[in-house]
Amino acid sequence: MPVTDNVELATMQKQPVVRGHNKSWGRAWLDIRTGLTLWPLWGRLGWNDILQRYRRSMLGPLWLTASMAIMVVSLGILYAELFKTPINDFLPFLCVGLLIWNLMSTFLMEGGTLFTGSESYIKQVRLPYTVYVFRSCWSKLIIFFHNFLIYFGVIWYFGIWPGATALLAVPGLAILLLNGALTSLTLGMISARFRDIPQLVNSVVQIVFFVTPIMWKPELLQHRTYIADANPFFHLVEIIRGPLLGSVPDPKHYLAAFIITLLNLVVAGMFFARFRSRISYWV
Repeated sequence: MPVTDNVELATMQKQPVVRGHNKSWGRAWLDIRTGLTLWPLWGRLGWNDILQRYRRSMLGPLWLTASMAIMVVSLGILYAELFKTPINDFLPFLCVGLLIWNLMSTFLMEGGTLFTGSESYIKQVRLPYTVYVFRSCWSKLIIFFHNFLIYFGVIWYFGIWPGATALLAVPGLAILLLNGALTSLTLGMISARFRDIPQLVNSVVQIVFFVTPIMWKPELLQHRTYIADANPFFHLVEIIRGPLLGSVPDPKHYLAAFIITLLNLVVAGMFFARFRSRISYWV
């Protein structure tokens, strides 16, 4: 591919020499900076992933949107009846929750194949490893915006207008994407070394889905709301879901999201600085 050949030459030229105890951290930081500058490459690769997955399909990614819409409507009607909750209150809550959870779960379930799935690129082309992280994030964001059409349909049908409060969902989405990228990076390195990790993560994700307030409201816990508050996924969902439904998230959600992001930064940074040079051998 001509683009990747040019990128390979560019990344090999004039790379600064990093000495001392911070050599690993310096190379890791250089990888991140170089990866960001190569946005035309990972943008094209991420879009190509979507095209390859739905090649010769009439609706393409809209098949995911159609299946998600059917799930939202059917589960919304069923659980609104089971929980004795007005459907105009529960279905928008469920819709936004499922959209956000779908984005979060793909980061977790596909993070294990971040590097192993790009083995042919890694072994043939010299690119920053963060290119594969950004590529994965971009393709997932494209699918998320496809599915987001369901949200507009739901708020139009029920006459919901969140107003300017909905803008608070933008920084919330940015926080979620950052955590998704960091988690994918960590899982990608661990899974490249230990191939059983993706199966373990997939099993855990299924359990986490049912204990996270996606298909049920936290108010149902009554005086045991600490169960939801102890769930980190709940806070990441709420900083996006709240604004999209017209309510400002509680400051505790932002505080929890900040702590989660900080922990993710530390863990992913330490793993990447320590094991970055071994990724090509592990895949």
